[in-house]
Amino acid sequence: MTRRRAAGFGARFADRVVARLPAGWHRALLRTVQPWRLWLWGVLRQEVEGIMVLGFADDGRLLLVRHSYHLAEHWLVPGGGRLPGEDAPAAASREMAEETGCTLHDARTVAQLLRTMPGGWTNRITLVAGRITGTPRADGREISAVTLAPPDALPAATHEAVHAYLARWREWAGSKG
Repeated sequence: MTRRRAAGFGARFADRVVARLPAGWHRALLRTVQPWRLWLWGVLRQEVEGIMVLGFADDGRLLLVRHSYHLAEHWLVPGGGRLPGEDAPAAASREMAEETGCTLHDARTVAQLLRTMPGGWTNRITLVAGRITGTPRADGREISAVTLAPPDALPAATHEAVHAYLARWREWAGSKG
């Protein structure tokens, strides 16, 4: 199996170019390219490394996002690729800031997850949890909406992966005593 980082040189270059596009064009490009990218990862049996972030407000609510280009009907948690040499808490902090404008504090690695995705590619996820500050806002590019919800009362449209991430977080938090 081939291993690659989701945000290698080509992805970083593309990110810089795409970031200069007007937001509407950026969203349209993401919606067009994402299915092809997932298809290609599957054909090549790629293993993609990334992070997912459980960001909790001071009152315990979890920050959820809706993507503009992928699984847009579901609430998910912020996340993305790791830059070469970037540790998981740093990647989580960067993604949280980019996608929601919030700052992540006390970031801790909760779990390493390996998911075989539809299409045949593998997602190697580092789950990170921490406390957020700031007022969440959608970036208007990758993220179309944000909300804060109690972990035990998530919106009906919350993706099953978020429930699995919270279960792993509860196991981790319980083991900490």
